[in-house]
Amino acid sequence: MRRAALALALLALASGASAQDRQQQRNMRNSYANPSAVIAAEIAFAKLAQEKGQWTAFAANAAADAVMFVPQMTYAQAWLKGRANPPQSVKWQPHIVWSSCDGSLMVSHGAWQGAKDMNGYFTTIWQRQKDGKYKWVLDHGDELKEPLLAPEMLSGQIADCPDRGKRPAGPPPKFKEVKAKDLAPLDPAQRSGKSLDGTLWWDVTVDPSGARNLSVSWKKDGAESPVLIESVDAPVKN
Repeated sequence: MRRAALALALLALASGASAQDRQQQRNMRNSYANPSAVIAAEIAFAKLAQEKGQWTAFAANAAADAVMFVPQMTYAQAWLKGRANPPQSVKWQPHIVWSSCDGSLMVSHGAWQGAKDMNGYFTTIWQRQKDGKYKWVLDHGDELKEPLLAPEMLSGQIADCPDRGKRPAGPPPKFKEVKAKDLAPLDPAQRSGKSLDGTLWWDVTVDPSGARNLSVSWKKDGAESPVLIESVDAPVKN
């Protein structure tokens, strides 16, 4: 089983929770972010996988420029097109969601379970679309030797927002929709993204062997800090 090295900033459980709760409440007032929207999207995504098939669900919820790892990085929609669903879909549950202040970009993290008692973790990056709904743009994860323990409750955290005492004026910001015909050639070694307000960003690098590293960072408590760092070893060749 491959090694998965995770470093998670579970801010909801950190010390000084009362001060963080007050800041979280201010962020909620000043932001368009709604982490529960991505929690709901993840739950619906997982339910569709059980009802219609794993790859059918992945394709239905992926943006045109979404990427996944097989193990090399590839455009998801091209890889999923016409692909038969496995006999048994994996199951998964979100545990926590991190959001940019403006809600244009969110990151979900949780556990998955597969056939033959396989267990693992996943990290999915979601972007708000033109219609206001969320689609995933990066799917990442790996196996774990032991199941990832579920928290007592799902949580959502929001990056720092300007202290303006009210939500920003105007409609919630959305990413410009990307059409499949407009996709640029994919760089298989590196990809990154950033929320429209610059408060949450991610970067992934992939070695020719298939080993990869994902980092997510945000603006929090007046500084730039990591949200999570994940490293996945190259697949073992048979």
